This record gives sequence, C-alpha cells and structure tokens, in this order.
Amino acid sequence: MTRTDGGTGPGMRIATFNILSGRSPADDQVDTGRFADAVARLDADILGLQEVDRNQPRSQHSDLTTIAAEAMGAPEHRFVAALRGTPGAIWSAATGDEQPDDAAYGIALLSRYPVAGWRVVRLPAMRTPTPFRFHGQVLPEWVRDEPRVAVVAEVETPRGRIHVANTHLSYLPWWNGVQLRLLLRGLGEPAEPVVLLGDLNMGRRRAERITSLRPLATGLTFPTHHPVEQIDHILASDGLVAADGGSVELSMSDHRALVAEVH
Repeated sequence: MTRTDGGTGPGMRIATFNILSGRSPADDQVDTGRFADAVARLDADILGLQEVDRNQPRSQHSDLTTIAAEAMGAPEHRFVAALRGTPGAIWSAATGDEQPDDAAYGIALLSRYPVAGWRVVRLPAMRTPTPFRFHGQVLPEWVRDEPRVAVVAEVETPRGRIHVANTHLSYLPWWNGVQLRLLLRGLGEPAEPVVLLGDLNMGRRRAERITSLRPLATGLTFPTHHPVEQIDHILASDGLVAADGGSVELSMSDHRALVAEVH
C-alpha cells in the first residue's frame, strides 16, 4: 500500500498492529532492529499496538513503545499495562500504579500529532476459568482470561480533533462482546469523530454490529502468511473518510498490520 500524500498533505495514515511482543514466528525471537524497521515501514501518523512488552526477558528488557515512537517519529505516545509481571509466569492485573521500570505487558498508542488528553478504560476479565476450544483442537481446555485495557487519546490532527481508542480484547467470543460494549460506554458520545482500532478478536460483521461504526480499512489480518480472517480493525464514526486501506504483511508477528489512509 503506497502513501498517497507522501506524508506531507492533509491526509493521515492510521494503523493498528498486534506485534506479538516483537517476535517473528520464523524464529520466535525479538529483534528490536527488525521491530523498528517494521514500524517505520508502516509510516503511520497514528499507530495502535497490541501485545506490547516493557522490561520483559523475552524482548531483552526493551521498552518497545519507546522504540516504536523513535522509529515513526511520534513525540506523543503512551504505554498502558494490562498485566504486571511476566505473562505465563508470575503476573497480576495492572492497576495503573506500575513504575516505569516494572515488567509489564499491554498496549500502546502513538501519534505524530499533538494529544490534548489521555485516559484509560480498564476492561474486566472473566472471574473464573472457562472452557475454550482452540483452533485445531478436538476437545476444549480450561483457560484463564487476561485482564484487558484500552487507551484513549484526544488527537489534534490537521483535520481537527478526533478521539482515538486502542484496545486488545479477549479471545473468548462471548466475553469480548461484553468488553467492547463496556469500552463504548466508557468512550461516551464526544462531539468529535471517534476512531476505534485494535485487535478485537472478532470478525467484521460482529464488530460493526456492536459498535455501529464504519470500517476505514478492511483486509484479512490473521494468521500473517495465509490469513483467513480479519480480527484487527480500524472503525470510525461519521466525519472521517478513507481513501485507501488494507492489510500489510511485515517481517514479524503472527498478525498483519491494518492501515487506513484517511482524508
């Protein structure tokens, strides 16, 4: 997908990318240079990232949000932890009181444009383990859902202020709908246009039906090499029009990024 304004016109590029903690499925390793190159290639003005590590052993204790901000030239950026500690080992739900050097895992929102305000919407996990059958399995297994979170920015774009929310919802299909409705309630009804982006872990029809928002970009996003479904979305209220958009395969992650050119 080629940028239509060369990065200088009134249009803006919005992207969402589940980065798999910066890992590549080819070697299951985090290469921060490869990650920075992938972010730079997206050339996004506003970028939502999911599955973001901070000070985790598997990503060399890097701050992936800061690396992404430097790669895309985003002076405004915010990492919000969903988990404190190390996923798969000892972790607990983040509260917002984490210190900058705490090991954490969550989401990030980055912007080349000024941000007038930030806020966080915390989304509940299911309280008890629940049975879930993963793709390719015959029998379900008991799984423990993770806490989820959304970050919202009031972004001052060349086209006016917009409210941008980035999130990563549960893979449990009966619960991610609950989380999405709670997020919409948390957004309220701002006078300015709203953009919702992220890995919603649901298909287009369901995401659009629950939110009543329009897609700014469509394209299969998962799994990256031979995608069969779109679970990553860029949705918007009236007031924003997309001139182009689609999914982009990069050199890392098990997801493709989704990009929209908005005018």
